[in-house]
Amino acid sequence: MRTGAWISLIVSVFIVGGAGSAAWAVRSEVPKQLTGAPMLAISDDSRSKGSKTLKDIIFETQKLVVMIETENGTQGSGFLYNEQGDLITNAHVVAGAQDVKIKTADARELEGEVIGISTETDVAVVRVPGLAGLEPLELVRDQKAEVGDDVLAVGSPLGFQNTVTTGIISGLGRSFEIEPYKYSDLYQISAPIAPGNSGGPLVDQASGAVLGINSAGIEQGSIGFSIPIVNIIEMAEEWSKQPMAELPALSFTDDSDLMPEKASMEEYAEYLVTHFYDSLNNADYVYAYSLLGGNWKEGTSYEKFREGYIPTRNVVIDDMIVKTSGTDEATVTAIISVDERVDGKYVLSKYQVTYRVGYENDILKLLSGKGKVIG
Repeated sequence: MRTGAWISLIVSVFIVGGAGSAAWAVRSEVPKQLTGAPMLAISDDSRSKGSKTLKDIIFETQKLVVMIETENGTQGSGFLYNEQGDLITNAHVVAGAQDVKIKTADARELEGEVIGISTETDVAVVRVPGLAGLEPLELVRDQKAEVGDDVLAVGSPLGFQNTVTTGIISGLGRSFEIEPYKYSDLYQISAPIAPGNSGGPLVDQASGAVLGINSAGIEQGSIGFSIPIVNIIEMAEEWSKQPMAELPALSFTDDSDLMPEKASMEEYAEYLVTHFYDSLNNADYVYAYSLLGGNWKEGTSYEKFREGYIPTRNVVIDDMIVKTSGTDEATVTAIISVDERVDGKYVLSKYQVTYRVGYENDILKLLSGKGKVIG
């Protein structure tokens, strides 16, 4: 399955990453070398040794956020919350499944088992023995967020693993119902979330602690909803102490009348190129490199990759044009502004870059690319 349906269960609010969502995923791979396009590079000693920077928090959070996939094609996110290897996620991500596949940020594929799931609240716990012993994410257990707090939403929208979006808490106490679940006392957030974000953590930008579980979004506009972690932590911990002997039967109606249109190849290609540069601007070279096709990586090394782009400080996409070749391939041409160091000084240069985007083993990749200086 290359692109799946995005389920919308009420007029304006939809569950993200639920049953029938996209099953294809981007895999993390060992980085080698990318040529032909400038990228951001940050030296290893650029991080503050004192208080955590935003990039520190993103990096530490991403390592403990996973992609969850079920046999029926459902794909969502989850995060490690205790040292037993237990993940918190949304119930609709794992509904109807007991054994699930886990993909970690460092490209491991592990087995997980659903040990607890609610029939009323959209929460579940998945046990992953391969993650036992790791230090989990910190949770905000004793207080709630306030309107205006800066937050991060981490997950796998559209199958792009470990995507980070930023925003604020824009509302409190939101409630609605999407059968079979009742959502109440939710955080409304301005961080946009999409199919695949479900079950991922809502993180406090100041501390890196988990505030909530990203669970639903508005089809029109960048509005999402998260369940406060303080509302469900006792339930999750009870399942961890005493796993359910038998899971309740849960499913979602696969009704085409409730599904919005699939994203087009143009939208996927534009998203992939934009996401590629966002990853580079966050200095996430391993993940950015995983977006490239296999033929592009041959005969290169990570050392050359890093060395080649240290002079580049930031990349901004000024313009982008996407032309498709059928439903499986597209050509993306972009004009980018690059802040790069030349002869010891930073100068602003412009490049035209062209990428061929298509599927490789049913996973959308940047198959090839080239660039030239235009100013």
